[in-house]
Amino acid sequence: MTQSAAHTPPFLIEAARSRSGDDPIFALNAEAQRRAKAGEAVVNATLGALMDDQGKLAVMKSVFDALAAVDPQRAAGYAPIAGERGFLDAVVGDLFGASELARCSVAAATPGGTGALHHAIVNFLEPGQALLAPEYYWGPYKTLADHTRRKVETFRMFDGARRFDSAAFERALEGQVRSQGRALVLLNTPCNNPTGYSLDAAEWSDVTRIVRAAARRAPVALLVDHAYAKFGGPNAERWVEHAAQIVGDALLLVAWTASKSFAQYGARVGALVAVHPDETERKRIDNALAFSCRGTWSNCNHAGQLAIGKLLSDATLRARADAEREALRKLLDERVAAFNTAAHAARLDYPRYEGGFFVSVFAPRPEAAAAHMRDAGVFVVPIPGALRIALCSTPARDVPRLVQALAAGLAAAN
Repeated sequence: MTQSAAHTPPFLIEAARSRSGDDPIFALNAEAQRRAKAGEAVVNATLGALMDDQGKLAVMKSVFDALAAVDPQRAAGYAPIAGERGFLDAVVGDLFGASELARCSVAAATPGGTGALHHAIVNFLEPGQALLAPEYYWGPYKTLADHTRRKVETFRMFDGARRFDSAAFERALEGQVRSQGRALVLLNTPCNNPTGYSLDAAEWSDVTRIVRAAARRAPVALLVDHAYAKFGGPNAERWVEHAAQIVGDALLLVAWTASKSFAQYGARVGALVAVHPDETERKRIDNALAFSCRGTWSNCNHAGQLAIGKLLSDATLRARADAEREALRKLLDERVAAFNTAAHAARLDYPRYEGGFFVSVFAPRPEAAAAHMRDAGVFVVPIPGALRIALCSTPARDVPRLVQALAAGLAAAN
């Protein structure tokens, strides 16, 4: 019943045989945890989950109370293919309130924001085409694109003044419209992962102008990855005012997730929201998203949708959740302020950082710098051109040591 490896037929298709199931971030996190358990004083700034100052996962009691109140008979049953209507309406309301955008929206439930990104890629790009993203982006964007036989093309994210490079974005989008005849632009803002950067009003104005101009020549969809918006700076939610300006010319898509905004990483509750003024087109989009749901996960976590929908729509529960989230945001804001103070003093080179789970420090040799830091017991994630730091999992008391290690690692690598 056995067969030698030399004679084993290739059951996997060629494209699948070289795929890795590992994530380098999780490998770094595992090493940091192993060394900490062995008694070493470790600073682990790798994993993108909000931890309290005792190193425990920060949770929101209101969410678990809402989950406990879900009727077991409903929770155990299949959810509708595209999602619970109450949940979807609540998500749209969370994004757009009772505005005209809400009235022009359709949505489908997805397993977290990742599922929303998947549905956007497979429904608004043909196989072989590329989504357009800034050069600093969340790594699984490429995994999703590769897995669905699409690609990722990038543009330079920052100009010489470390501001969003609108000119580079415009050139790249114009090129895609010419070469593909359509475009899907993916912007993770506010609080870009991995840089922490949020577009300001002037930068958003440039983006909307450029997208609208391109959309007059070809179908263009702007996909906003909303994952970290609840933890942004004081103007984080103002993005809606700017993005609304493209509706009517381009399609607005939003990847919404409860993973970060309700600290429910494992529940896998999210949605893709599409905004278009034409009712007929909205119906087509609604049908396409439901088709994709059935063809991938069939339906999503029912209990999670019921609980999150209740939290968003019940005024009393929502007030509790908002208060708990605000406490977590203040915890993160303390770390952001501590980092900015120490990083400016150390003259680190990094973009504007007003809030969010991550920040990146530019590095000519990131792998070498990160290795030097690991030798000192400080763990960050090397990415092309930078070091990504997860302040969400770094207590404020560890920020001075973190910044010292960054400065030393960068100096040693150069």
